[in-house]
Amino acid sequence: MIVREMSDEECRGLLARVDFGRLATVYQNQPYIVPIYFSYEPEHLYGFTTLGRKVAWMRANPRVCVEVDDVLSHFHWSSVLVFGRYEELPDTSAYREARIEAQIRLEKRVLWWQTAYAAGQARSSVQPADALFYRICIDEMTGRRATPDPVESAVGLSSAARPVREK
Repeated sequence: MIVREMSDEECRGLLARVDFGRLATVYQNQPYIVPIYFSYEPEHLYGFTTLGRKVAWMRANPRVCVEVDDVLSHFHWSSVLVFGRYEELPDTSAYREARIEAQIRLEKRVLWWQTAYAAGQARSSVQPADALFYRICIDEMTGRRATPDPVESAVGLSSAARPVREK
């Protein structure tokens, strides 16, 4: 397998194509990572969520990292890390345009609101779940891409599908 750095353009292309990743945050030296759906635009990742640990920790420490993968096989994959800052988009006149932008971007995904709604329903809280828009302001990104080497390609390993897991 050959692993190489992805260009900025390749990283941005992956972010535009994939809408699922993992968000990492840290609070009091304790890391926390959760799956998220997002929508990308050149300077931001937009998200929609409900109040919970993720939001509480990002409010306390807005420095976050998002990891996004596109895995075709063991020998053919791409991975991008986005380093940035959490910014909440409250329902105020100051954030009106940013909230509209977030919603327009997110609405391109089918059922963009469903994950946040389902998470809110799963919590054993008596209070209704408060949903909010947020964005990750991108400070830096880096990526790696793997492709099969000549030997792997010659013996057919590069086209091998992922093994099926037995239940």
